[in-house]
Amino acid sequence: MNALPDAIRADWRKARRLEIWTLAWIGSIVAIMYYAMGSSQAMKSAIFEDLLSLVPAIVWLVAAHFEKKAPDARFPYGFHRAQSLAFLIAATALASVGAFLLYESAMTLLKAEHPPLGAVHPFGIEPGIWSGWLMIGALAYSIVPPVILGRMKLPVARRIRDKVLHTDAMMQKADWQTGATGIAGIVGLGLGYWWADAAAAAIISFSILADGIKGLRTAAAELVDGAPRELGGDAISQHAAELAGHYRIAYPDATIRTRETGRFIKLEVHGARPEDARAPLPDIRDDWRIDDIAFVPGCDEGSSG
Repeated sequence: MNALPDAIRADWRKARRLEIWTLAWIGSIVAIMYYAMGSSQAMKSAIFEDLLSLVPAIVWLVAAHFEKKAPDARFPYGFHRAQSLAFLIAATALASVGAFLLYESAMTLLKAEHPPLGAVHPFGIEPGIWSGWLMIGALAYSIVPPVILGRMKLPVARRIRDKVLHTDAMMQKADWQTGATGIAGIVGLGLGYWWADAAAAAIISFSILADGIKGLRTAAAELVDGAPRELGGDAISQHAAELAGHYRIAYPDATIRTRETGRFIKLEVHGARPEDARAPLPDIRDDWRIDDIAFVPGCDEGSSG
């Protein structure tokens, strides 16, 4: 068993480059937005969103370091589940920060706080400029890299069935939406609508929280050996369902189970032997996702998946 199939090595390397670029670009966005933040709640929410964007990239790179290793005596099943753990960490961070930002923006609205947007004097410029312009400029800059990175990551994530990379692509989408929503909040604040800033932050936090909860459900299902799920949702993987269907036809008296380990699918046939097949099975030699098909002797009661 290879640690990383040849069929996905090129895309895997591309994903690695994209995550390194993400750290560089998002790092620059955080630095610029921190300088322009002031007391804006929407800007604070946007900065938290951008900081959160670093988590999937970091855990992907850490998991990738282990995933490419071959099995050894201490880890005879390899390190494919490193990606599953990375997915759980990314989803947990997303949900936690989303909940925190929702609380912060709700408290701001309940207390009717009016964040001031005064003049700033960059490089000693007099008489100064409205700080809102700096915030809008920083938010506008924060939109561009996520749009590009997100669009580049999605097709790669689909090809290599990478839930962490897919979550990261969705995070990039949330980032540019955060920037656009933040600009609307700053403009509303400048027009005298004190609640616009906090309302924009609340909208941002709802999106983050919803994505985090969805990711947590999928990550938890994977780690407790649930049936393989589709990218970006909790629905059962069509690929895995079709594979299990073929084996149910070939072994009608056996229990068929599928589970996911990182980007790979494992299938178990309980209560049958390979030579007991009553129907032809598909050729899976070119299907890199099928990591292991095991025949377990004896009768194994329970639901098939």
